[in-house]
Amino acid sequence: MALKDILVHLDASPRGAVRLALAAELATRHGAHLTALYGIELPSPALFYGDPSGLADVRLIEEMMDKMRETARAAARPVEASFTERLRRDGIEGEWRLIEDSLAETVALHARYADLAIVGQHDPDDSSGTSDAQVAASTLLSSGRPVLIVPYIGSVANLGQTVLIGWKSSREAARALNDALPLLQQARSVTVLAINPEEGIGGDGDVPAADIALHLARHGVKATAAHTTAKEIDEGNALLNFADDIGADLIVAGGYGHSRAREFLFGGATRTLLTTMTVPVLMSH
Repeated sequence: MALKDILVHLDASPRGAVRLALAAELATRHGAHLTALYGIELPSPALFYGDPSGLADVRLIEEMMDKMRETARAAARPVEASFTERLRRDGIEGEWRLIEDSLAETVALHARYADLAIVGQHDPDDSSGTSDAQVAASTLLSSGRPVLIVPYIGSVANLGQTVLIGWKSSREAARALNDALPLLQQARSVTVLAINPEEGIGGDGDVPAADIALHLARHGVKATAAHTTAKEIDEGNALLNFADDIGADLIVAGGYGHSRAREFLFGGATRTLLTTMTVPVLMSH
């Protein structure tokens, strides 16, 4: 698979600018079309009906909704201008989409028409409302596409030069590795890490991660196979520690979990990566 369609979720936060820079760099590197999605999520007018404060007047509610909408659109204008300028400066083909709807569901929907979706990690200290806790989870579990999640802190530079793949013999891990091939083929260093490798027919083989490293070699990716045992910490933290040890700038991992409506339930390693990632993580489900 080639990266020819990239979707990036933008907002008015400083981290939105970080995601834009990363998305533009990847679009330039891969000759991809870049789509920016800016979502406006307003409260339902139904919330105000029956309000004892007297706001139940239809006209007043409509005026209030219009003011909130215009405020949100005003916040989007400088982001659109930055995006348009970036396209012009870097010679990238792209388009701007301003959508008023449920943010998490909208990003997941539009991601289905892209080769890669770039979203931000939820910032628990964000009070502006721009960091929706559901965006990454919904896009990962509902889009059917690989999702590149950018941490809410730290710099993001030279993405994909030193890559760490969290490997286990599972559908999700195989999917993530295959989805990451366009990035892996351009990397300087790739390490495939099996944590607490399993034995047996569905396990990781006599030499953990060696078989998948051989598969990568057939795709022109020179990868080092490694394995480790982590008994005192969970696999997610073991992966993050190993990434720090080798100076990885990208982690590739399968995303384990399921969704019931807007309730997202994740396995331990996926939950750890989503909440405590230190570098961008490419996940597939």
